[in-house]
Amino acid sequence: MSEAVASTTDIIEIAPQHRFDEAALARFMAAHVPGFVPPLTVGQFHGGMSNPTFLLRDGAGRRLVLRKKPPGKLLPSAHAVDREFKVISALAKSDVPVARAELLCEDPAVIGQAFYLMEHVEGRVFRHYTLPGMSPAERAAIYDAMNEVLAKLHRVDYAAVGLADYGKTGGYAARQIARWSGQYAASKTDELPAMEKLMRWLPAHVPAADETTIVHGDFRLENMIWHPSEPRILAVVDWELGTLGHPLADLAYNCLPWHVADRQRGDLQSLPPGYGIPSEAEYVAAYCRRTGRAGIADWNFFLVLSLFRLAAISQGVYKRALDGNVSSPGALDRLTKARALADKAWELAELGS
Repeated sequence: MSEAVASTTDIIEIAPQHRFDEAALARFMAAHVPGFVPPLTVGQFHGGMSNPTFLLRDGAGRRLVLRKKPPGKLLPSAHAVDREFKVISALAKSDVPVARAELLCEDPAVIGQAFYLMEHVEGRVFRHYTLPGMSPAERAAIYDAMNEVLAKLHRVDYAAVGLADYGKTGGYAARQIARWSGQYAASKTDELPAMEKLMRWLPAHVPAADETTIVHGDFRLENMIWHPSEPRILAVVDWELGTLGHPLADLAYNCLPWHVADRQRGDLQSLPPGYGIPSEAEYVAAYCRRTGRAGIADWNFFLVLSLFRLAAISQGVYKRALDGNVSSPGALDRLTKARALADKAWELAELGS
């Protein structure tokens, strides 16, 4: 299997800073997980720079996934595994595909950090946006399925599924600007002039029109588990940034590969004719059809906001790497990425001013 297509059983050796007391976890599972059969074996999933994720196997061959907070001093409101557990539990009542939530443990005495367990969903993970090695028809079907699931998420009645208190209604853009400005300031290491300019530009350009839906916050191709042979999403994962918010912020973030290149994941800016992946305009038009929109005003603002937020996140990953709390290769390169994202955001901001 190529690096561009991974399996949900791709496991690496547990990073030293993410190791925990596996015997304590086994004792906890024996007491709280019905049907658990010892012994317990633990492996760490490849990828992920935020909440470490592990594959658990018991003596009967049952597989579960554990997500936990990372070690070390954490930024306020970050790594909220309880919120991840809450949203996937609620979305099980909807037509949005998610892994089944099993158990939440907020007691750090068990393994050192809060964690939750969910079912292991076996399938494909697409790590490269251009889907190399696939036919144009396969690429088109995969992007259409991703678009459909995002539209489904934004159509969910959040109050009806028990998520009325999952976030605040209205004012999402302003809150995001304040949150990520604060997170950036808390993790700042070097001068990024574009970030300073964006922190002034964004509050002055918040659109007057507002709406509220469930938002994933990190909705991208890699955060989905796909059927082993069909263009069908079995589970949307990595809900750490989920909340109630503006759906167009989710859509804009999903569309960033059409605006910025990613060294590991590729970009969608210069695909040849007939490649199969839609243009950004086609992708946005499909979303609008599915959500009953005539079009999107202020699209440029939401792109700038998404780039700004991603730059702040990259800065945070870089700071945690300096502090020794991140295991993924390339984490120390995130300062360069943060700078590039901020510069691109400011370029779009100037075009939209």
